[in-house]
Amino acid sequence: MSTQNARRLSAGMVGGGIGADIGKTHRFGMRMDDRYSLDAGVFGRDVEESAGVASSLGVATERTYASYQEMAAAEAARQDGIDVAIVATPNDSHFEVAKAFLERGISVVCEKPLTRSSSTARQLVDLAERHDAILAVPHCYSAYPMVREAARMVSDGRLGRLTFVDVEHASGWAATPLELTGHKQASWRTDPDVAGFPSVVGDLGTHGYHLARYITGLEADRVSAQLHTLVPGRKVFDNATVALEFSEGVPGRLWASMAATGHNHGLRIRVFGDEGSLEWQHEDPHHLTFQDLEGTTTIFTHGLSSLSEDSARLTRVGLGHPEGFLEAFGNFYRDLADELEARRDARPSTIRELSFPTGIDGLIGVQFVEAVAASHAAGSAWTVPGSVADRDAEIAAADAELREVGGN
Repeated sequence: MSTQNARRLSAGMVGGGIGADIGKTHRFGMRMDDRYSLDAGVFGRDVEESAGVASSLGVATERTYASYQEMAAAEAARQDGIDVAIVATPNDSHFEVAKAFLERGISVVCEKPLTRSSSTARQLVDLAERHDAILAVPHCYSAYPMVREAARMVSDGRLGRLTFVDVEHASGWAATPLELTGHKQASWRTDPDVAGFPSVVGDLGTHGYHLARYITGLEADRVSAQLHTLVPGRKVFDNATVALEFSEGVPGRLWASMAATGHNHGLRIRVFGDEGSLEWQHEDPHHLTFQDLEGTTTIFTHGLSSLSEDSARLTRVGLGHPEGFLEAFGNFYRDLADELEARRDARPSTIRELSFPTGIDGLIGVQFVEAVAASHAAGSAWTVPGSVADRDAEIAAADAELREVGGN
C-alpha cells in the first residue's frame, strides 16, 4: 500500500452511490479528521451513474471502475493503491466484495451484517489474518463518548455484579409497506434474497447485540427468540424479541423492530447491577444516566473533566455542545486510521481495550442472527450462538411461515 503520503490514507468505496445515505455517512466520517482521501470506487451497478458520483466526489476517471473485481485487481497492482476499501453494498454482496480486497492484502471496512452466513464470515476473518489486513465492521454506536464511558464504568465495577441487560433498537422507519412505493432502501431491506429472511435481526438486532456486548464485556451463551411480521404482506420478519442468557448467568432481553410505529431511531440500552444501573439512548447521546441503590440519579454529560480518558479522547467539542452520529463515524475512522498507519509504518499496534469493532465482532453478529433464526424455527428453543451449522432448515421453515401468513 501507499507510503508516499505520510499524512493521508488512501480509501476506495464499493457501493454508497445514489440513494445510499450510508455511503455519505462513511465519507463524512472519513473526512472529519482529514486522515483519508477517497481515491477510487465503484459507486453503483450502473456504470454511468457510478461515474457521475465519482466525478462529484473528485475521484479520477482512471480510478473509477466498472466492477469491484476490476477495482481490487487494479488497486493492488498500483504503487499508490488504496489502503482500505469500504464495502457499502446490500447484504448479499458483502462476502464476495470484501473477499476480493482481503485476498489481495487490502484492509476492509464492511457494513453489517458482515455476511449472510457464519461460514463465509469466518472465511473473511481468516483471510484478513492470513494477509495481515484489517477487517473492521462499523458498529459505530460504540464510538460515542458516553458509550465508551458506560463500558469503562462496567469494567471498573461501578455497577457491581451485573444482574440484567436490556437493549432495544426499535425503529418505526418501515411501519408501513414502503417497499411497495419504490423506496430504494426498503426494497432491498425487505427482499429475503438480498437482506435475508430475518432482515430486522441482521439490520438492527446486530447493532443492539454488539452494543450490549461492548458495554458489558459479556457474550451470550444462548438465546430464545420469536420473529414476527407486523406489516401485512411483507416478505421478511420485521420484528424480533429475544431472551438472552449471557455469560456468568446474566439474563437479558433484546427487542429489534423496523415497524415500531412512531419511534424514530429507537436505540436504547439499560444495564443493571447489584450496586447501580446505567442507561444510554441514541437520541440523547451526550448523556449517560447512572442510578445507585438508593435511587439517586447522576447524569453524566460528555465533555465533563471528571470522565474517563476513554470518553474524553473521543469528545470533539466543548462541554454543552452536542455531538452525534457523524462524529461517532469520525471516531470509528480515527481509531481505524491510527491502526492502519501503525501497520503501514511498522509501528506498534494502537488498538486499545475499548477500540473499533473488528471482523470477529462481525462474525459474532452473524452467529447471533443464525441462532435467532434457528431458535424461532424451533419454537423459541434455547439455542447457542455459533452452534448452527446448517441454516437450510431454518430458512425453509421461515419461508413457509411467511407464505402461510401471506408474506409472499
